Amino acid sequence: MGAKQKKALKKNLKKVSSQLPVPSDKKGAADFLPLEGGPGRKLTEEKPLVNKATVLYIGRIPHGFYEKEMQAFFSQFGAIKRLRIARNKKTGQSKHFGFIEFNDPEVAEVVADAMHGYLLFEHILQVHLIPPEHVHPKLWRGFNPRYKPVDWVQVERKRQNKERTLEEHKKLVEKILKRDQKRRKRIEAAGIEYECPEIVGNVMPAPKKIKFNED
Repeated sequence: MGAKQKKALKKNLKKVSSQLPVPSDKKGAADFLPLEGGPGRKLTEEKPLVNKATVLYIGRIPHGFYEKEMQAFFSQFGAIKRLRIARNKKTGQSKHFGFIEFNDPEVAEVVADAMHGYLLFEHILQVHLIPPEHVHPKLWRGFNPRYKPVDWVQVERKRQNKERTLEEHKKLVEKILKRDQKRRKRIEAAGIEYECPEIVGNVMPAPKKIKFNED
């Protein structure tokens, strides 16, 4: 192909391209053509995800950083709706993790970004947002910022010192005597010579039946 023929071919291509219709509106153009044929289609516009999480999980809470301290510390970010620290039901001691809920989801997101990995009293806090669908419905049931643990020593003292009926007292003494007999047998089986002290109780032994000789 000579130089003249190449120039003529370029001119023809320019004329053909100039005659093609140019879409004036880019928004009306299709994003893709279906394989089965038909008009072009548009991709559905994905809306940005809106953060609605307001509940935060806080892990590795140090000793002494309890409800009152958490309320004072995290209130600098925004209004707190409620918070709770997981505690042992028997002792009332902290389990070193808890939950806090803010009124504004944006505030909760800021707290999660700012406080995750924060060093507090030699503890690195673990702060994570909990999606609303993953929040347990019983999470806030029975929470009380002024938690008072049950005094189990007082409860046990009352149970031991309660007034018992004669039957209850009899059963109690029988249990003590049975344990004492087992202990005596274990000591004898071990070959230890030891005289165990007698247990004195209020349960009197049943009288023996006396047989009379018939003369």
